[in-house]
Amino acid sequence: MAEPKRIVTSGILSGLVGAGILAGWFLLVDQAFGEPFRTPAMIGSVLFGFGGMETSPGLIALFTVFHFAAFAVAGVMLAWALAQLERTPNLLFGLVTGFILFNAVFFLSAIGSGVSVVAELGWAEVLGGNLLAGIGMVSVLHATGVVRRLDWSEAFREGAIAREALVVGILSGFAVATWFLIVDTVQGRPFFTPSALGSVLFLGASDLSQVNVSLWITAAYTPIHYMVFVTIGFVASALVRQAERQPPILIGAMLLFVAFEAFFIGGIAILAEFLLGPLAWWNIAIGNLVAVLVIAGYFWRKHPALGRFMATEPIERPA
Repeated sequence: MAEPKRIVTSGILSGLVGAGILAGWFLLVDQAFGEPFRTPAMIGSVLFGFGGMETSPGLIALFTVFHFAAFAVAGVMLAWALAQLERTPNLLFGLVTGFILFNAVFFLSAIGSGVSVVAELGWAEVLGGNLLAGIGMVSVLHATGVVRRLDWSEAFREGAIAREALVVGILSGFAVATWFLIVDTVQGRPFFTPSALGSVLFLGASDLSQVNVSLWITAAYTPIHYMVFVTIGFVASALVRQAERQPPILIGAMLLFVAFEAFFIGGIAILAEFLLGPLAWWNIAIGNLVAVLVIAGYFWRKHPALGRFMATEPIERPA
């Protein structure tokens, strides 16, 4: 276990980095809303009892000091907790830290002021920012040596599903993003799809006139896009590994694809019905098919034994 002084100094540094990441994230989100410094002004007004939401330099400066100080304390607490462990994987504990920060924002704001900061700012924005901050904080603690580093190669060897999920999530997410970029460009509206989805998530757009096509919206939406595909990668990797022992599980994987298509199109129909026309169901279906082909191709290459079994044995055997 590291020395107490080292834990404190590294924890403070970790907290400052996390605070900076979260501040940068909301600066990006606020810019996408067209309201620079909206977040620190809103939280500062609630925290310090000001009426309304006044974006005065003094209020923003006061909240900024409080924000970084609070994260410095959180960083020390995190450093002490992780120092008790033998070793920690960066991504996993970073995500856990992010979820803890998210819940802290939710409950402390509701209890302390009666105002739900998460509801005011949007759960997706708050969760995404805190997850990034959590990963950054744990990364600093690894870099300073307060906790024993479990590097990516070691983590991947010990957690094959996590490795495959990350790789396949990035590959499939990139493939889908490329498909929509091509379609949007051919139709003369580059970045329309991510901007439209981002406008629904971040701006609460309810019709086409409220869609803000911009690189800011696209940049804010992109991390959520990849998080979705990495999550899908976890499910797919778990199914494939189980199918190596029980091939009929592949029937469930096929049903998962059908459910994925229905869920994606149905989700848009529920949350943003006005996008079904401009995006076109066939465009969405082909994009999802591209993702499935990338995922299937990756697992076919990584698990050749399963491919050979499928070529020689029927998946479904009569009882």
